Amino acid sequence: MPPPSEAPGPPGHRLAGAASVYLRAAAEQGIDWFPWGTEPFEVARRTGRPILLDIGASWCHWCHVMDETTYTDAEVGRLLRQHFVAVKVDRDEHPEIDRRYQRQVGALTGEGGWPLTGFLNADGELFLGGTYFPADDGHGRPGLRRVLREVARLWKDEPDRIRQNAEAIQASLRRMRERRSSASPDLERFVDGVRSDLESNYDPVNGGFGTAPKFPHPTAVSFLLWDAFASGRDSSADRARETLLRMADGGLYDQVGGGFHRYSVDEGWHVPHFEKMGVDNAELLGAYVQGVQRFAEPRFEEVVRGTLGWVREVLANPEGGWGASQDADNAPGDDGGYFTWTKSELKSVLNADEYRLVARVFGVGTDGRMPHGPERNVLFRLLPVKDAAEGLSLPVDPEKVLAKSLATLRTARASRPAPAVDPALYASINGRFVGAFARAGAVLDDPQSLAESRRAADRWLGAAYDPARGVAHRLERAGPTGYGLLEDQVELARGLLELAEALAQPRYLEPAVRLLELIDKEYRGEDGLFRDTAPRLYDGPSVGGVDEPSYPLEDSPHLSANAAAALAFVRASELTHDERWSEKARALLVPISARVGGAGLFAAGSALASGLLSMEPASVVIEGRGPEAAALARTARRSPRFRLSVFAGRPPPPFTFPDGASAAPPEGGARALVCFGRSCGPPVSDPAALAKLLGGGRGSPGP
Repeated sequence: MPPPSEAPGPPGHRLAGAASVYLRAAAEQGIDWFPWGTEPFEVARRTGRPILLDIGASWCHWCHVMDETTYTDAEVGRLLRQHFVAVKVDRDEHPEIDRRYQRQVGALTGEGGWPLTGFLNADGELFLGGTYFPADDGHGRPGLRRVLREVARLWKDEPDRIRQNAEAIQASLRRMRERRSSASPDLERFVDGVRSDLESNYDPVNGGFGTAPKFPHPTAVSFLLWDAFASGRDSSADRARETLLRMADGGLYDQVGGGFHRYSVDEGWHVPHFEKMGVDNAELLGAYVQGVQRFAEPRFEEVVRGTLGWVREVLANPEGGWGASQDADNAPGDDGGYFTWTKSELKSVLNADEYRLVARVFGVGTDGRMPHGPERNVLFRLLPVKDAAEGLSLPVDPEKVLAKSLATLRTARASRPAPAVDPALYASINGRFVGAFARAGAVLDDPQSLAESRRAADRWLGAAYDPARGVAHRLERAGPTGYGLLEDQVELARGLLELAEALAQPRYLEPAVRLLELIDKEYRGEDGLFRDTAPRLYDGPSVGGVDEPSYPLEDSPHLSANAAAALAFVRASELTHDERWSEKARALLVPISARVGGAGLFAAGSALASGLLSMEPASVVIEGRGPEAAALARTARRSPRFRLSVFAGRPPPPFTFPDGASAAPPEGGARALVCFGRSCGPPVSDPAALAKLLGGGRGSPGP
């Protein structure tokens, strides 16, 4: 049988010049990989071979393990070259492809994740799949050698069985698409159901939701904070606070370098999976900023600043914007070596007093020990600094000793080989960061974060935004690529809305509104829900079932694109006082709630948007200059109130502000004009009175 393609070059040559660092790394393997596109499907038809599809990412530990072991195995390579057409996909580069095959593998096996391994026919239909496969049988999994031999045999000898399997998977997907909730789409009942699920899934010992492996669910935390404010339910505030504290003090948060790892392998947040994702850190930044507003907790502000610092140091692009992720590993076979410490390593860089304090504060030798290497420790906060310092004769304040020790550890860690960074610029991730940096900058009065948000927004609007097509998925030196993905439009719009409010700049509000109008026009599908791709705008190859409509409705655990659209509509209504956006949000949330009414935790974003619609928006304009005006602005920005917009002076159109008091403030004075909906009260000049008027965090949704 002829080779899969007549294209000249050694195995992997098609990936050598790929934009994706994940694909370029695979060019080293002895496999004739194809990137995603029409060519491998044409080759599969011409040669009569099945397709092996591998989907992974540069940040994925088990993807690296499979690449470094399974796909470097000589027999695996021989079998693939002889019997298959091999296709490799970067899930960050092609989220629409990953989404479809995750669903197909999930329908077949009930599991998903990365690496995703699928076997397809030439029409792109999956007939067998799974996740990680070792080269030979092991880890409780069949070896890929054996799987490849059996698939090749079935393909040749039992084609009817292959066809029946593919048809069964497609039928299962059709049933999933057609599934509807029998419950009445009542938004208040939907919100109550999500609240109840969060309460039942809450971990009262460790904070967070569910059991190991435990993922951060920042949108669920935001929902609890909204619930605490809107209803005065102290239990929701307590659960949100405890979750934020436990994640911040656990190994999930990088105590030395800042930023959050992807998830915890244990219930207590001690030992993480070490990859650091841009999407996670952007969403967690937003949740911790809300924590600062609600609780005035110094630890939360410390975590916000630490995470901003990590993003600046590791992900920032010098021309503006942020890369996608940092890998978990720094070498083949590594698992967290860069981020963990042995006692001897700590003792080698800290003096005796510093080591004793660090060992006590961070639980060295306790629950943070790595399962595969118990001498290595993940640092997590076991004791408060004051308690850890008891009995130690420290020369200065323990907090200063700890700060100096952490600076020393940062310097020492910088000499280690660092895990690689994926510098790819994706609109969905950058939109989240634009919003998170803008929000953090406004609340913390941090001009640097605001400037970084603005610079990134300017770059994306200038280089990758077309009013007729929206924003491209990826921004490369050669130009923008990949139009027509819902998540990109929604997240950039949300980020621009936050930046527009923080700076009172129409130049960011106007394209945000245009993006929302584009979403409303081009992405509509059945029941008024939004598809993940726009049929007219999507410019990727129409292969592999990508034309099939798919509706991202559940937070997984990241905010779903449909829930994000509803939140963006709500936010646009606040800034413009245009009721059509509230109406569009409500019209979208009704079918969402009908589809995901039983999803509980994974519907928190949609429940949050539904809850926000029940509140009147509030607008604050600070008039005047000087320290008094700054104090009023700080009070308003740090208010825990949801649906709040704060402006230094009356914002220009297309922002709108209801008519309130019009007389100028006293000479040299300052005042806040406050409106709830379109009803405005008398000016306020006392920060304490302003805090009380805005709710004060004790459950008053308005006057």
